[in-house]
Amino acid sequence: MRDSWIWKQARSFLLVAPLALFLVLFFVAPLATMMKSAVSDPVASRALPTVASALKGWDRASAPPADAQKAFAADIRGIRDDELFGDLVRRLNSAKSGFRTLMTKTRSAVTADESVSDLSAIDSRWSDPAFWIAIQDAASSPITDRNLLAAVDLTRDASGSIANAPEGTSANRDTLIRTLTTAATVTICCILLGLPFAMVAASVTGWVRQLLLGAVLLPLWTSLLVRTAAWFILLQDNGLINASLQAIGLTSSPIPLIFNRVGVVIAMTHVLLPFMVLPIFSVLIGIPKNLMPAAASLGANPIRAFSRVLLPLSLRGVVSGSLLVFMSALGYYITPALIGGAKDQMISSVIAYYATGAANWGMAGALGLVLLLATILLYVVYLRLSSEDARA
Repeated sequence: MRDSWIWKQARSFLLVAPLALFLVLFFVAPLATMMKSAVSDPVASRALPTVASALKGWDRASAPPADAQKAFAADIRGIRDDELFGDLVRRLNSAKSGFRTLMTKTRSAVTADESVSDLSAIDSRWSDPAFWIAIQDAASSPITDRNLLAAVDLTRDASGSIANAPEGTSANRDTLIRTLTTAATVTICCILLGLPFAMVAASVTGWVRQLLLGAVLLPLWTSLLVRTAAWFILLQDNGLINASLQAIGLTSSPIPLIFNRVGVVIAMTHVLLPFMVLPIFSVLIGIPKNLMPAAASLGANPIRAFSRVLLPLSLRGVVSGSLLVFMSALGYYITPALIGGAKDQMISSVIAYYATGAANWGMAGALGLVLLLATILLYVVYLRLSSEDARA
C-alpha cells in the first residue's frame, strides 16, 4: 500500500518536474539575480578590506586619523588586479566625482613611498571629508540600499539620513511618474474603446461575432515590431492619417502625431486593446440577454439600464482587462522608443541604458525591482477588489 502511494507521488513529481524546472531556470533565478544585483555592492569591501574597520569611530566631519589613512594606502597598495581597481574607481566616482584622477594619482604615490601617512600631502582633496565618507559608505558592507534609493532620486546625506538627490543629478522619479501616467492613460483609452467593442461583439452572433473577434485577435498574431512600424508610417506628417485629414479639409497642415506623447498613447492603445476586449467579452457573454429588456420594461432608459445593470455585472472583466493592460504598459520599450520623443521614454528605456549602455547592473536591477513592486502592489489591490466583489 505504501509503495503504491510513493509510486503515485513519484509519478506526480515527474509530471510537474519539467514545469518546475522551467520556472526555476527562467523565472525564479533571473528574478533572484536581479534582486541581488539591486542591493549588492561588493567591489569596495573586496578591494578595501581594512579601511572600513579603521574608519570606525571617525566623526565624518574632518580628515580621518593617520592610522585610517595608512590602512587605506595599504589597501590600495595591495590591489594587484587592475580590473578590480577600475571597478573600485568607477564605484567611488559614481558616489563622489573626482575619484577617477585622485585614485590613480594616490595609487602611484603610495606604491612609490610606503611610509606616507598623510594623503593630503599627495593631493589636497584628501582633506575633504566628502571623499572619505564615500569610501566609508562603499567599504562598510557589501549590501547597500544605494541603488534602490537612487532609483527614486533619493540618497543618503553625510549623517546617513535619507534625503532627496541633488537637483539635476537624476531623473528616475520623473521617468517613473511618466511611465505610470502613460500606462494609466493607455488603460483609460483601452477601457473607452474596448468596453463598447466587447458589448457589440457579445450582443451579436454568427459570422459577425467571428469577424469582430477576428479583428481583435489578428493584431495578437502579428509581431509587435511590425505593428509599431506600421504606426510609425501612419503617424508621420505625410502619413495616411494626416493626408486624409488634409484631404477632407479638417486640417490645413499636418498635425504632430509622432515623436510625442500622443503618438505613444495611440500606438500603445492599439497594441494593448485586445487585452482589454477579451476579458470584458468573456464576462459579457455570461450575462443573461434578457436583463437589459427587463430593465427597459421597468422604465429604465438605455443609459440608466447600462449604468445600473450591465456595467456593474461587467466590472470584473473591466478590472481584469485594466490590470492586464496597465501591467503590460509599465514595461513597454519598443513602442515608446520608436514612436515617442526624448521626453516620452519610459522606465524600460532607462533600464536598458543602465544594463547595456552604462553596464550598471545594480541600477538596472533596482529600477526593475521598483517596477516589480509596483506590479505586485497593483495585483494585491486587484485581489482585494476581487475578494470584496466575490463576498458581495
